[in-house]
Amino acid sequence: MAKAPARTSKRKPPEPADGHAAIADWLEGTMPGLQPIVAHLDALVRRTVPGLQYAVKWKKAYYGLPGRGWIIEMVAYDVSVNLVFFAGAKFDPPPPLGEGSRYVKIRSLEEARDPGVRDWIAQAADHPGWS
Repeated sequence: MAKAPARTSKRKPPEPADGHAAIADWLEGTMPGLQPIVAHLDALVRRTVPGLQYAVKWKKAYYGLPGRGWIIEMVAYDVSVNLVFFAGAKFDPPPPLGEGSRYVKIRSLEEARDPGVRDWIAQAADHPGWS
């Protein structure tokens, strides 16, 4: 008997929420020591990129633009926050970690305030994201 073909599983992008409340709720659930970092990054993304859509899926926060898809993903772990840029490989310079989607691992508020982080956020708005 022949084997059935393997199923291809593709993650589906999240559906946009009605507003920022989903992200605010997610932020409250992050580790207390990371909350100032996550709050700073969230505010920085919102100040830097106008017209955002928001979502939370898989315990991750997503920031996107209509017609461009999800451009940034924020993931809070126990001791760090990963800021993922779906088109990061196209940035100049690209974030230091990953392939294709590139990311930066942020462990302190000082690292979150680095001007390079704001530059990557601004560049994210100029490239198509995940849709």
